[in-house]
Amino acid sequence: MPDVIWSEDKSNSILVLGVGNYLMGDEGVGVHLVHRMEKMDLPPYVDVLDGGTAGFFLMNVFDVYGTVIFVDATMDGRPAGTIRSIRPRFASDFPKSLSVHDVGLKDMVETLYLLKENNMPDLYLITISVEGVQPMTTEMTPPVEQSIELAIRHVLALAGKISDSIS
Repeated sequence: MPDVIWSEDKSNSILVLGVGNYLMGDEGVGVHLVHRMEKMDLPPYVDVLDGGTAGFFLMNVFDVYGTVIFVDATMDGRPAGTIRSIRPRFASDFPKSLSVHDVGLKDMVETLYLLKENNMPDLYLITISVEGVQPMTTEMTPPVEQSIELAIRHVLALAGKISDSIS
């Protein structure tokens, strides 16, 4: 994945970063969500990015944005489609049950705290519960598919509150 380079200051913008593997069914719900958001008329302070399973290749994003909202699948035993919001401060704050790429995401956050100790962006995590991974399909199960619109509303409401507090 090539480095993404922004030429403008995005420190007052909010990045919605969908992570997951698009080709693993429900595991790709974060990516599916940002793809839907790309088609919407978003507030000017919201940007979206398909982070896929890029992990450390996304590090330069955190040099540009003051706030990042991750959206990811989690296998946490809750009913499929359950939406939760947490504000992780360290990798240990991330749910232990993030989907198959969780080690990369947690490692990236720990590295960010080491490298950007005094200049760390605000991080938020929206999780959508899944019951499993379906290899080699872009189709999601009905409960996860149906949760995306509600999750988008949740993300936009959170982004609005954050934007109001930065302005």
